[in-house]
Amino acid sequence: MVRLPVRVLAATAVLVLAGCGLGEPGGASGPGEAAGAATNTQADATPPSEEQPGGAVSDANAPDLEEPRGAPLERVVDWRPRKLENGEATVSCAAEYDAAGDGVPVANLGYSAMRRAMAACADTGVLRLRYDGKVTADFTALIERTVELADTLGIQSRILDLDSSGGQIEEAIRAGDVIGESGWTLWVREGSVCHSSCVLLLAAGDMRMIAGDVGIHRMIRIGSAATSRAELQQELQAVHGQVREYLQRNGVAFAVADLMMTVPNRDLRLLTDEELDRYGLSGQNAVADDLQRIRLAQKCGESFVRRKEAFFRAFDRECRVGEDEVGAMGECGVELRARFGFPDQQCPAESPLSEYDTALAADGGSDGGKRS
Repeated sequence: MVRLPVRVLAATAVLVLAGCGLGEPGGASGPGEAAGAATNTQADATPPSEEQPGGAVSDANAPDLEEPRGAPLERVVDWRPRKLENGEATVSCAAEYDAAGDGVPVANLGYSAMRRAMAACADTGVLRLRYDGKVTADFTALIERTVELADTLGIQSRILDLDSSGGQIEEAIRAGDVIGESGWTLWVREGSVCHSSCVLLLAAGDMRMIAGDVGIHRMIRIGSAATSRAELQQELQAVHGQVREYLQRNGVAFAVADLMMTVPNRDLRLLTDEELDRYGLSGQNAVADDLQRIRLAQKCGESFVRRKEAFFRAFDRECRVGEDEVGAMGECGVELRARFGFPDQQCPAESPLSEYDTALAADGGSDGGKRS
């Protein structure tokens, strides 16, 4: 039986220095390419190293993030050549990872290189982007470019498979806003982590599935000139306000931002499963669910919406509790679907866990199969 993974939640992001853009070797040019307060669970947490500053880091010289809210903003993707300097990314066209692995490496963020890496995913309709590294401007560029190409290629099922110790807060918010507008499932797989500012990414996912560690600690400012507690608080207050506003629009509790002001940066506060649920960082995103409900009722009918809601309640009880692997959660969910009449013949793409259907068809499996 093929082991299948599930959707995961994105986590709080950390500020890190952006890498330099480098040219793309050969190939066709793309657009613009020629232009140039809960129980402390810190026992097993590992603080960031001095060589790679961790924590929820804020750049004192970063441009203001304030922009009008309401309808999604028109985003123009900058396709100037650049390399992924602060992490490693791979693209897979299947949700399953135990047998299929993590796919094709993506280090060159040029248009033609990324399109080649993603082209096969147009056939499966599934894109899984695995990212292991810091949250920086490189990561934001990776997300923006992946979204534009996924839209162009018609790839609807999108999974962001995270392993990150954090990075730049401002970049986490920028990348999170793109994620929130473009229909992603977020994973933190067994053996992976989502620490510090990475948690902000989790907040943005439509669906979050978490088997690894999620942890937070205090924000710090790069190049701070503070000489007193009052000065340091004044420096952090604006960033804290931006984080709170970001969490609010993504349906996550303010308590997460407040915890990011209280846990010492040298420590790490791991969140329990109960806290992840309470703060709105795992499972279905309540804001995305509200927005999708009206559209689904119009397209698929009220019965579909009620069955889908009942499915996810059962999924939370039976699949997320007691499983310690994202793949096992996915297998459980696939088996559970038949009880609620999924996949739906009229709306297969909107059915729960539709990202697994391609792998099931290729494997000759069915929703009624038992896990090995």
